[in-house]
Amino acid sequence: MVSNPILDRFIENSPLSVLSRGMIERILPPKELDEWFERTVNDQYTRDLLFSSVFDIMAGVVGGMHSSVHSAYQASKKKVGVSITSVYNKLNGMELSTSAELVRYAASSVIPIIQELGGMSAPPLSGYHVKLIDGNCIEASEHRIKELRDNTAGPLPGKSLVVYDPVLRMPVDVFPCEDGHAQERSLFDSFLKTVKAGELWLSDRNFCTRNFIFSIDNSDAYFVIRQHGGFPFCENGPEKLGGEVDTGAVFEHPIITTDTSGNELHLRRIRVHLNKKTRDGDKDIYIITNLPEEDADAITISNLYRGRWKIETAFQELTEYYNSEINALGYPRAALFGFCIALVSYIILAVVKAALACVHGSEKIENEVSPYYIANELSQTHPGMMIALPREEWRFFRDFTNDELIKYIKMLIRKVDLSAYKKHKRGPKKPKDKKGHCSKSSHVSTAKLISKRKK
Repeated sequence: MVSNPILDRFIENSPLSVLSRGMIERILPPKELDEWFERTVNDQYTRDLLFSSVFDIMAGVVGGMHSSVHSAYQASKKKVGVSITSVYNKLNGMELSTSAELVRYAASSVIPIIQELGGMSAPPLSGYHVKLIDGNCIEASEHRIKELRDNTAGPLPGKSLVVYDPVLRMPVDVFPCEDGHAQERSLFDSFLKTVKAGELWLSDRNFCTRNFIFSIDNSDAYFVIRQHGGFPFCENGPEKLGGEVDTGAVFEHPIITTDTSGNELHLRRIRVHLNKKTRDGDKDIYIITNLPEEDADAITISNLYRGRWKIETAFQELTEYYNSEINALGYPRAALFGFCIALVSYIILAVVKAALACVHGSEKIENEVSPYYIANELSQTHPGMMIALPREEWRFFRDFTNDELIKYIKMLIRKVDLSAYKKHKRGPKKPKDKKGHCSKSSHVSTAKLISKRKK
């Protein structure tokens, strides 16, 4: 076992920070990262600025250790050895395929570790490899680029389709696009090439197209998708009651849809009649699926679709825990690279969650532990830890055998005080009183208002 007095203090006081930093060293060490870049890149090349240096700069910004790319560059200027202009040129020219492959590379590297730990979530449907897919549009950037300075509209630097594995609790694939106005459907072809037999895909109604569902069915895969209002079909039998869930009654009936070549596909259409309308005013939600009835009844399918919120939660966590959308990066390739770095950071966080779950149980970690407090501790501890323990001090994580790594991770987790990361669940929302209006002034004195309360 590794012995280092300084490291030991971090192990005692912030074991999750040690685990997070160690996993970066294990799966993304600089030398291997640069070699991976040379194997992956198509047109971009390495001259004086290494890809690992660019990765470190962006990871520092995304992780909250630095406020901007420029401040991260200033902190590592001697190590980087090139001008800030060279750094921005590298970012602005980052190939989309490189950004996407980085996410796949990180995911494939940690999957065996998570599986060995055994801290995975329960499968949503036994016998199926369930995956979630959804689109994410990067928010409008600042107007720094010359072409944007006189434009008052919000400039969108890009969007992506992201694949999320609910069992692993992490994104495993991404399909980025530079055109912020592009429809998600324009990215379907790239995604559909990756679909494998036996997979079960959950998605919202934006994915409910004939091309999408026929392609998945032709791949011997399955889907549970909310029906789009424009989806063409004809009924193939009467509707029957499937049962009750806590949100309403569930009904089912068979339907048939036809592709542009006239090929028919027999599907099941599930209707959830809600007790309360959605925010969009919908009283009924319609879901279509090609799952066999013997594997999933109507109730199971409605519950599967409700589980789709996990990818929405992941997007929200990316925004809250990481600087996943760097507004100063207006060039699409740079912005999308930053987003993919955030996905990699989330993958590292998934290892931390799995490690906690393997010792304390998945249900306890998912219901009682807040990833926000974990991510906050990691970002606050990392800078000081890297000063006290430079990169060469972390080599032991690379030298571990798989068995040694798992034992070391479990040792770290046993030192974690879960109460430091406890969730604080809010109660039901109370209706807000109508705010008072002051017609004489646009400002009020807080002190005067409080003094009235005291009286």
